[in-house]
Amino acid sequence: MKVFRHTLVAASILASGVASADVNVAYFLEWATPNQIAKVEKTYDEALGETVNWTSFGTGVQMTEAMLAGDIDIAFSQGLTPFANAVNARAPIKIVGIAVAYGAADDCVIRDDAGITKDNATELEGQAVAVPLNTMADFGFRMTMQAVGVDISTLTIVDQEPADAAVSLTDGAVVMACGYGENSLSKMKEVGTAIFNSAEKKEAGITSFDVISVTEKFLQENPEAVRTFLEVTHAANAEFAADQSKLGVIAKDAGMTEEKTQAQMSGFQFPTVEQQLNDYFGENGLALNMVDFMGNMFATEDAPALEDYSVTIDSSFLQ
Repeated sequence: MKVFRHTLVAASILASGVASADVNVAYFLEWATPNQIAKVEKTYDEALGETVNWTSFGTGVQMTEAMLAGDIDIAFSQGLTPFANAVNARAPIKIVGIAVAYGAADDCVIRDDAGITKDNATELEGQAVAVPLNTMADFGFRMTMQAVGVDISTLTIVDQEPADAAVSLTDGAVVMACGYGENSLSKMKEVGTAIFNSAEKKEAGITSFDVISVTEKFLQENPEAVRTFLEVTHAANAEFAADQSKLGVIAKDAGMTEEKTQAQMSGFQFPTVEQQLNDYFGENGLALNMVDFMGNMFATEDAPALEDYSVTIDSSFLQ
């Protein structure tokens, strides 16, 4: 049924007179998701009747920049923080779906030789820390520092992608590094320890989800392509939930070992269409509440919070 529907969708796009063109999608390495099987096996290409070009990025901020430049149509698993910052800056992008929910996918790691833990975390004040700013790791950093009573204005914050932050922590250039991605976090933890465990993060409110965002231009010009992209994604999630035999395909595409991939994915949830419509996009849903929360947390004078963040969400492509 799915393949038949996808074939009809591809045919309808061509018949509508809309010119067939490549679809450009942003994604993360070190971020394992079931749809990578569909990516590798060209299921998206077949369903869309077009070539899907996948480009990896280090942060969700870079994804936004590429979307604004016209190089990316769909950002898969963009963090809520970079999305909120983008729409605060009036970027013409919208959330159309949820990619992955998680509670422990990023960490703030302190060097073991610093002798600092959550119990004496105020000793971080006055020291250098590495954080990929305006990302979900930045959100986790802010929430963590608030929970342990550290004034972030006293810190020297170095804006670095997780891989670079891991090197800085290992070399001793910073006393703490925050990031995501199993390879980067593993490297950090060779010399340090995360401030919070999973339960402590949840208690501190450090839990969230990544979104599937699309440029408004692509939404308007290719609505059926967006719908089909989401269908393939959810089919991949359902198939992996029933059969994990292709874990190695995901691991290779994510640039990780199978062991690290399995460990990372054990903390991930991939909401079904029904869960998304009910829990995330329904009345008083998680999506609007969290985008509003993020937007206000990261608002600046140059990029103020929106009065109504519902205009940044379009869940109609799930229905």
